[in-house]
Amino acid sequence: MSDSTKRFSSRVDNYIRYRPGYPAEIVDLLKSEYGLTSASLLADIGSGTGISTELFLKNGYQVIGVEPNKDMREAAERLLKDYPGFRSVAGTAEATSLEEHSVDFIIAGQAFHWFIRERTREEFIRILKPNGWVVLIWNDRKTEASPFLIAYEQLLKQFATDYEKVDHKQINPDVIRAFFETGTVSLHVFPNQQLFDLEGLKGRVNSSSYAPEPGHPNYLPLMNALKAEFAKYQVNGRVSFHYDTTVYCGRFD
Repeated sequence: MSDSTKRFSSRVDNYIRYRPGYPAEIVDLLKSEYGLTSASLLADIGSGTGISTELFLKNGYQVIGVEPNKDMREAAERLLKDYPGFRSVAGTAEATSLEEHSVDFIIAGQAFHWFIRERTREEFIRILKPNGWVVLIWNDRKTEASPFLIAYEQLLKQFATDYEKVDHKQINPDVIRAFFETGTVSLHVFPNQQLFDLEGLKGRVNSSSYAPEPGHPNYLPLMNALKAEFAKYQVNGRVSFHYDTTVYCGRFD
């Protein structure tokens, strides 16, 4: 996965328009159980176009977005420019360029599965303040929540380029516990949902790094199959994506 920092360069517009946001309950959780305060400094690692960053910025927090992909980083800088608490940095999870023991929380939304874990652990320990928290977040599509989502999952397995190789579901609780070694880690789950018309559904699949792009032999077959499944399962011109938003909160003891 040496090209992981470049995989989304051609998908930025679809990523901005069609990727799901994150439930506001995550902020409440961190405030009530993990000591998040107005004085906390957060680093969003692999911040992309700023979806997870904005969750905290709009609640008044200071967030440093750390993103290696130039196109995604510049999109976030454009979209989040009016938030006074936002700072953008070119960096990776393994080499953030942030100062030692400088942040209270590390956030990673839909990104941890791209990180080189051993080097990332060392870097997170370096930049976290004592007793700081790492918050790993995924919108986990419920692949069997409806007949449409079952069909959608099968389309990805049939037509996507490397779906089963890069799917974040490879990151299971054992992997998370191993990352924190002997530290503390807890799991929290929140419901999330998106509704799409046909164009939105196409945009959603095209926001994924494993989706074939125009010119690839699987692109048109996937779009045609997607249209057929949409016609079969749509209700009032929409289909639903159901997610479990999983939130791992961990600390290195």
